[in-house]
Amino acid sequence: MESQSRVERPAVFLDRDGTVNVEVHYLSQPEQVELLPTVAATIAMLNARQIPVVVVTNQAGIGRGYFPETRLAAIHDRLSEILAGHKAHLDGVYYCPHHPSEGLGKYKTACLCRKPLPGMLEIAAREHGIDLTRSLMIGDRESDLQAGANAGCRSALVRTGYGQETSAMVDLKRVNGIGVFDTLSDAVAAWLD
Repeated sequence: MESQSRVERPAVFLDRDGTVNVEVHYLSQPEQVELLPTVAATIAMLNARQIPVVVVTNQAGIGRGYFPETRLAAIHDRLSEILAGHKAHLDGVYYCPHHPSEGLGKYKTACLCRKPLPGMLEIAAREHGIDLTRSLMIGDRESDLQAGANAGCRSALVRTGYGQETSAMVDLKRVNGIGVFDTLSDAVAAWLD
């Protein structure tokens, strides 16, 4: 049996569109990336505490053929560049380009990585030594929160992006939720408290 080479630690998982950056219907260009208020400062604070910050994002726009998968690297490079300007960084970015019914070609598949399934979080946990049961998933849609709950994390809904509409429907008990918050900063503060 292989021994554990590192101590598993808690992490904060973030949905991307509507949680980290301003919601743009199928964001497809690097110049469309605009951080939401409190995001950079919150990520920088988590970085200072050595708490990994990992983005997990469904990107069905790729699967639907709205933009090529190769463009996603430029979008995430732009996101990293903006964060670096605020002395913040992401420890990982995971994405799912698939869609079970609307995907084209190889992207039309029912995979384990598409939220609300926990695949992206589980892969990140293995690669970064993360204890999912001590971690938090933050997003603006119920599928984000459900992915966190399915992975064993706590979850938090932010009212940014689609969060205002989602807040009227979500059952926090079902998604292991700690609450509904106006900002990413508020959600992280409640989790750390």
